[in-house]
Amino acid sequence: MSFSEKIRGLYQTQLGEIRNAGIYKEERFIHSSQAADIEVEFPTGAEVKKVINMCANNYLGLSSHPEVIKAAHAGLDTRGYGMSSVRFICGTQDIHRELENRVTEFLGTEDTILFPSCMDANAGVFEAILTSEDIMISDRLVHASIIDGMRLCSAQHDTFKHSNMEHLEEKLLLHADKRIKLVITDGVFSMDGDLAKLDIMVELCNKYDAMLLVDDSHSTGFIGKTGRGTHEHCNVMGQIDIITTTFGKALGGASGGCVSGRKEIVDMCRQKARPYLFSNTIAPVIVSGVLKVFDILSASTERRDKLEKNTAYWRKGLTEAGFVLKEGDSPIIPVMLFNAKLSQDFSRDLFSRGIYAIGFFFPVVPNGQARIRTQISAGHEIHHLDKALAAFIEVGKKYGILGLTKEQIVAKYGL
Repeated sequence: MSFSEKIRGLYQTQLGEIRNAGIYKEERFIHSSQAADIEVEFPTGAEVKKVINMCANNYLGLSSHPEVIKAAHAGLDTRGYGMSSVRFICGTQDIHRELENRVTEFLGTEDTILFPSCMDANAGVFEAILTSEDIMISDRLVHASIIDGMRLCSAQHDTFKHSNMEHLEEKLLLHADKRIKLVITDGVFSMDGDLAKLDIMVELCNKYDAMLLVDDSHSTGFIGKTGRGTHEHCNVMGQIDIITTTFGKALGGASGGCVSGRKEIVDMCRQKARPYLFSNTIAPVIVSGVLKVFDILSASTERRDKLEKNTAYWRKGLTEAGFVLKEGDSPIIPVMLFNAKLSQDFSRDLFSRGIYAIGFFFPVVPNGQARIRTQISAGHEIHHLDKALAAFIEVGKKYGILGLTKEQIVAKYGL
């Protein structure tokens, strides 16, 4: 069927409505490598501007680390550019298994399987291990990739209120008759920055004979005493049945993900997970880079420790300035604005002052929960944070929100 003018008009109308509401998502073009200081073109065709990046997942500052780049070059030279195949045909190199073993050792699990991304890991794991006789019980704020993966699975689905352990226990009792019960949560919730109560969740899962899956994408490499993740932070290493995580954030920032956990779960994914069976594996250049990242993490906790100090410094500065923040212990620190258009305007004003931080609004976050999600990196120095804080305060004064409560901001700008 042709793309008729009628159909074109329907989409143009929808896009116009999005623009008129002030919530049209505009992409910025970065003309440099990922770092604390980046060069950005915005809007399209404008002069490229040097700004401080306050919204990347580059938690450990390793995206452009010279040793990681050198290792990637070496991998390119010795193992080639791409595999041109899926894993079980001819897409597996020795370094793929080496990386799986390194991840298993780092996370303290039994085995690991690589995927092209963590989104693919989440898309594949549920269908591979569950049937219509089983139940998935997920936190209501789990990542979109988990939601998509659950939709592909024939197992029944229920939810529990965010981080509400009493409600989770009610749901486990309700579904006591199911063949397999799988509790599902993020380790660090990507939009709010709070941590799952994994210690309590492990107790409940043991009590009610349920498995536990944790997506630790915003945790692996920097949460916990040695950066193993939320399971280390909560003292439940070795007690999580399934961990999904990414190499596209703290672990080098390129791409790739994995399922790590019980050996039988991993083997089921090798046999049945569709993104694993029908998509090319991670490129050798990325595998080589991630292996070097693990060398760096194993040698020292210096970057993780610096990130923790930077996070405390930034949160303290925003709090004292009078912003409304989400509570949490992670480098994800959302500045709550509640109004979608305000978040867009606030972001543009920050950019004009040399600070790159994006406004988030529905459907990325719930209606009425618009925010600027700031993310701290070990790549930030104190002078970066001081300049960013000064810009936030200046823009906050412009919109008259410093020191206001949520209710006062909503009364002034609406939801």
